[in-house]
Amino acid sequence: MIAEKTLTASIVLYQNDPEELMTVINCFLEAGPNVELFLIDNSPTDALKSTIPLDNRIDYEHNARNYGYPAHNKGMQRSIGEGFKYHVVLNPDISFDTAILPKIIGFMDDNPDVGLLLPKVHYSTGEIQYLCKLLPTPMDFVARLILPRKWIEKRMSRYELRISGYDKVMEVPYMSGCFMFLRNEILVEVGLFDERFFMYAEDIDLSRRIHSRYRSVFFPEVSIVHRHEAGSYKNLRLFRIHVENVFRYFNKYGWFFDEHRKRVNRETLAQFQR
Repeated sequence: MIAEKTLTASIVLYQNDPEELMTVINCFLEAGPNVELFLIDNSPTDALKSTIPLDNRIDYEHNARNYGYPAHNKGMQRSIGEGFKYHVVLNPDISFDTAILPKIIGFMDDNPDVGLLLPKVHYSTGEIQYLCKLLPTPMDFVARLILPRKWIEKRMSRYELRISGYDKVMEVPYMSGCFMFLRNEILVEVGLFDERFFMYAEDIDLSRRIHSRYRSVFFPEVSIVHRHEAGSYKNLRLFRIHVENVFRYFNKYGWFFDEHRKRVNRETLAQFQR
């Protein structure tokens, strides 16, 4: 059983399918009586509230406006303020076996220099999602957004660290925001999500800040399912938001002259040459 003041989670909502949402809520709450879940609703109305079960472990909040993915900051602030040790950022379209949470906590307890952890992630078909990445260059984004995959397969394979085999613990500078297991004392030091990034670059930015001071680790001993739909590739509005936030990211850290990126990517790739 997970001990008191150990784990909280947050899910940001936006007009979600109630059945899908209940799946991830139940996955987390099955961890036991000592967890706490923050639901932050960015939807235009609070209609989702009526579909959420009454449970003293759930705290629901409806926002007056859509804050994007950084709305998770409200849950993270609550977790830190209430003295919890860990917080996990969850997407509403994931599911997992509750047994993975004690395993992750055990690993984090044994490795106090780890600030961020991502488990292995699969599609619902069982196919692996390659969500461990190098810090991106402008060309990585241009190639991924515009060019056919078959033209850039070698570049994307390197960027997504496929050389690793995704079968061992490794340190990664950029990991997906679909499941971010975070150590709260480190968040106090490096900060929460940068609210300039509405979505699509917020996880790169937070991963980068954590990795610059602590270890950020891919932990394939446990896995989750992510029903990822790649919305920005299907919706012009989301595509525009994606591009705008990528521009904000490179404006913050540098487009072509980013010495930190060069060093970190070189060190990341060196793991697989030992």
